[in-house]
Amino acid sequence: MAHTKIIHDETPIRLFKSDFMEFFTHITPQAIVIIWLPVVFLLLFTSSGISLVNTTIGFLIGLFVWTLAEYTLHRFVFHFPPKTPRMERITFLFHGVHHAQPQCKTRLVMPPVVALPFAALFYGLFWLILGTGLGAPEWVHPLTAGFLTGYLIYDLTHYATHHWPMRSGYLRYLKRYHMAHHFKNPDGLYGVSSSAWDYVFGTTADKPT
Repeated sequence: MAHTKIIHDETPIRLFKSDFMEFFTHITPQAIVIIWLPVVFLLLFTSSGISLVNTTIGFLIGLFVWTLAEYTLHRFVFHFPPKTPRMERITFLFHGVHHAQPQCKTRLVMPPVVALPFAALFYGLFWLILGTGLGAPEWVHPLTAGFLTGYLIYDLTHYATHHWPMRSGYLRYLKRYHMAHHFKNPDGLYGVSSSAWDYVFGTTADKPT
């Protein structure tokens, strides 16, 4: 994604003519916690046929898998180089609008209209691999719970990097890292809650000090 002209107007960019469609492009961080935290608890509560230790291990594996998904989605989906005007429009709706107006408070976390299909896709993938492929369906729920927790951490971290001070320690590093992605290198520094995969795949140009 090439450098996008930054719009400093506080009025959110309108994406759709329809007020109904436009409504679903805005979301607050409080809303995603209200939506997804009960889902995480439900997945953990319905984990059966597996010990507490293995539930914890599955949850931690899910957290780890999320970090790779976060990097992969940000790099290859949200920053997909469009080949046609239609694809350019789609990529702008998904992520380009955030680079054009990075401080817009209601477009810093993923709206449910986008998050729900992604969550269903990954749940189906986990079920296909663990439940069908490996014959271990009891691992699906704790792993998905960890994955969704990772997503919540990512979205809340993303909001925080744009609107919280984060003046010291690792939080300061994350803020500077993500601001470098916006203002120095939009084609690198894809990690938000963690920079680890940028180091693995060599996309750490312009990393903060």
